[in-house]
This record gives sequence, structure tokens and C-alpha cells, in this order.
Amino acid sequence: QVQLVESGGGLVQAGGSLRLSCAASGSFFGIKTMNWYRQAPGNQRELVATVMTDNGRTDYLDSVKGRFTISRDYAKNTVSLQMNGLKPEDTAVYYCNARTTLWDIWGQGTQVTVSS
Repeated sequence: QVQLVESGGGLVQAGGSLRLSCAASGSFFGIKTMNWYRQAPGNQRELVATVMTDNGRTDYLDSVKGRFTISRDYAKNTVSLQMNGLKPEDTAVYYCNARTTLWDIWGQGTQVTVSS
């Protein structure tokens, strides 16, 4: 089974940058997409970024386009999210997710806080 562990969250000022990392263990066989979600208190969990494991295609939430970049490093079994130009509205717990047509695997989350 795949296990996911997020890291790299923290407290930054508006305009700053953070790089989140999702370390994966186990087999990626059958995984269709790797994703980053986020959830702020009182809000729904929303999909932030996606990378397709078969062709590398990426997609992003409109509000983060041009600021966030999702990437993968197969040698390190890592999926990362580079976040630049952070805004207070980016404050949330960020979750790594692996998805097949039948099941999802979730990390435990890492807190990102952006101060004004």
C-alpha cells in the first residue's frame, strides 16, 4: 500500500514562498493522479494541483495558476508543490493525495500560514 507524508509547511509573510513535499512509500502501480488539496477552517477541501502519472499533465486551481507548480521526482518518490507569491487566502492545511478509479490515499496534512 502507498503511504504519503507531507512536509514543508510553515509560517510565511505575504509574498513569500514555500515548497511542500509529499514523500511516498510503497508501489505507485495503479495510481492515476497525484494531487494537492487544501482545507481552511470552515471551508470545503479544494483541489489545488494535479499531475497525471502516465503523461505528466498538470492542472491547477485558477486562483493559484502562475504562482504554484506541482512536480514529481520519481527517483526520490516525491511529489512537491512550489508555492510562490503566497497570499493570506492560501492559508490552509495542505494534503497530498494519490488517486485511482477505486480508492484514494491521503497524507496527514501540513499547515501553511500566510500572514498579512
